[in-house]
Amino acid sequence: VLKFSQYTGALPMAGRWMPGTLTNQITTKYLEPRLLIVTDPRTDAQALKEASYANIPVIALCDTDSPLENVDVAIPANNKGKES
Repeated sequence: VLKFSQYTGALPMAGRWMPGTLTNQITTKYLEPRLLIVTDPRTDAQALKEASYANIPVIALCDTDSPLENVDVAIPANNKGKES
């Protein structure tokens, strides 16, 4: 994630997702992105829910058992292993 954002000039959000980042305009961490890319829809469920409230398109790296609710574009990938 950090290398991808470095090469593309995007803003990375690695680590814990703060609830309200996309919906709570009062907080100091409020963002209005044009696109959200997640590495695992199961662990990033809160970010997906907030993106659906704010009508932000979502690209997700999905495994075979990943939930696809609120995902606009699913890229099939092995996102479970340490070396994946």
